[in-house]
Order: sequence, then C-alpha cells, then structure tokens
Amino acid sequence: MPPNKQWNVLCWNVRGINSEKKQLAICNAIDVSGCSVVCLQETKHSCFDASFVKLFCPKKFDIFAFVPSAGASGGLITVWMSLVFTGVPVFSESFALGVRLTSTQSADSWTLVNVYGPCADTNRVLFVSWLFDIDIPRGDDWLLMGDFNFIRKPEDRNKHGGDVNEMLMFNEAISELGLIELPLKGRQFSWSNMQDNPLLEKLDWFFTSAAWMTSYPDSVALPLAKPIFDHLPCMIKIGTNIPKSKVFRSENYWLNH
Repeated sequence: MPPNKQWNVLCWNVRGINSEKKQLAICNAIDVSGCSVVCLQETKHSCFDASFVKLFCPKKFDIFAFVPSAGASGGLITVWMSLVFTGVPVFSESFALGVRLTSTQSADSWTLVNVYGPCADTNRVLFVSWLFDIDIPRGDDWLLMGDFNFIRKPEDRNKHGGDVNEMLMFNEAISELGLIELPLKGRQFSWSNMQDNPLLEKLDWFFTSAAWMTSYPDSVALPLAKPIFDHLPCMIKIGTNIPKSKVFRSENYWLNH
C-alpha cells in the first residue's frame, strides 16, 4: 500500500483552556475532525505538561510544543501524534509557533506555523514586521494558520469599518511571502462578538507556501460546528490526490450569513 499522505489539522482560537466545559469542547472537536495535529490559539495558559494536555486531548496526542501566555493574555499550543509525525520546533514567538513535522509513514516533511496575531496597535505592527521577515525556502512546504486578528478587505466584516491601512499592510506581507490562501469553505466569517446584532469578521486565516499546492493539491479549510466560543473551529484537510469536482454541503449550524 502507498504511504499515508492524508492528514487533518484542527485549528481553533479557544479563548482560554482552563475550564472543563472548554476542554470537553476541544475533545469533541478533535473527535469530529479526525485530526492528527491540533493548533490552539489564545490558551491563556502559562505552562503545559503531559497531564494537563490529556485534559483536552486523547492520549494518542502525546507530543506538544507551546508558547506561554503573558499573564492571562495570548498563548499557543500545537499537539500531535507521535505515531503519525515526528516534530521539531523551529521557532517560537509570542504570536507564532513553528514546528517542522515529518510523516512517520513517508518522507513528507513540512512546516506548520500556529499563529495568534495581537490586538494591541503597537504589537500589531511588530507582528506584521515579523510576518514580512519569515524566511520560507524556495520549494519548501509551509502551512500557516490561526487567528491573525486582521481582515484583508472590507467585505471580511458584516458592518462598516476596519482600518484600510492595516488591510493594505497585511495583504502586502502576504504578497511579499508569496502565500496562497486556503478559503474557508461555506463560511464568510470566522468570528462573532456574540451580541444580539453581532459584528462578524473573518479573523482566522489559512495560508500555504507556493510549493504546497503542488505537493498537496487536495487541501481545503472546512468549518466545524461552533459550541461555546466566539471563534469558529476549523479543520484543514491535507491530501496529495488531485480533487474531483464536488458539492460542499455545510451543516446549518452557525451564523447563517
């Protein structure tokens, strides 16, 4: 049989990971997604050990890397199965965690970047500067995902507003890196302020390096059902088969906009 070259990655801004309710929601999302890698943003947790990770991940997710929160702000964790991937952290910033993953069943190796973009104005400039400076070697397979806390165009929110200069800055960084967006199938927005007349925005993004779609042409970002958080959990399906034309049927579960 050919080596397995189909994987799922769960990506989610969880707005804190300390309550049993949220830990259960993460466990459920892992189960539904059938993922072998989990990328969580805004954990609001300063330190992780194996016993704590088991509170929200099945025991087969046994390797992890994390960026601690600054007090009750920020924080990232990437968790994966050692049966599926070996992994080596390649960089760690307050707003990004890069891990080089290598399949245990094939020679495939790629860099996964878990991103949490800051909200504060000064840090936003630093974040975009860091994004500009990422060195993606030509021909390398990279996947960048998470809550960037930026929109790309006015249509990425349901109400008037948004900083046009920030949009230009974000798009310039994406262009400079030659990144390719994986659109979120069936959803225009990924975040809600959860009000009666909600503000909706697309803050969660999924980008690949230029080489990625040659290596993994069957890659797609799909929304999962939203239980209790303001961000939509998403699943990235990665595959090497050239996809056939098919109709996407999304569940009628969250913010029919």
